[in-house]
Amino acid sequence: MATVLVKELIEAGVHFGHRASRWNPKMRPYIYARRNLIHIIDVRETIRGMLRARKYLQGVASHNSLALFVGTKRQAADSIERHATRCGMPYVSDRWLGGTLTNFRTIRSRLARLEELEALRESEEFANYSKKMQSALNREYRKMYRNLNGMRVMNRLPECMVVVDPRKEKNAIREAWKLGVVTVALIDTDSDPDLVDLPIPGNDDSIRSIDRIIGLLADAVAAGRIAAGAEQGREDAEVEVEVPAVAG
Repeated sequence: MATVLVKELIEAGVHFGHRASRWNPKMRPYIYARRNLIHIIDVRETIRGMLRARKYLQGVASHNSLALFVGTKRQAADSIERHATRCGMPYVSDRWLGGTLTNFRTIRSRLARLEELEALRESEEFANYSKKMQSALNREYRKMYRNLNGMRVMNRLPECMVVVDPRKEKNAIREAWKLGVVTVALIDTDSDPDLVDLPIPGNDDSIRSIDRIIGLLADAVAAGRIAAGAEQGREDAEVEVEVPAVAG
């Protein structure tokens, strides 16, 4: 199994780091070698980070807690949206709104506004508005949908955050740190691993690399949710009381 995983990660280009001139010295323990001015990431360290992260995320999901997936760079957006949706978790794939965590109450109110706009656009009342007002409402809806749609299921603060490229998502990392939200991150050789709780060293610029790593993490979340459902089913069965028949 481990051999197969190593092969898959290498084929996805997970081991390719940044140019050596752009490295962060704190990433030294995760670097295997330097080839043609490019740092090569030690895939063994990638797998170690992956196994720790998967175990943690499965535990989070098994306790019905939330994991927020974050990746707004072009290479990550599609994978973040697809895999987070697949495992039933919230995501941010377009733009991190300041206060998403630290001002969560406002974000919830904006989500309520998004739902209000959706209901209005589908109602007969919408046709009674002027063309200018319809255009303004549609513009507001598209912007809010793009920024907030992935957080509809986030009815409470997440237990942890899965991030692609903590340098790019520095504002999200900062908010998570303030609130004690655990961070799991795919982190390249130009980043500071001390800024995240569970670093997974790997290529955070390749679409294939990102998709493979995020897919594996989403699998762990999905497994945790299945375990939570099974546990809930057992608890429900235990509390059922068989009512004895009453003799006439």
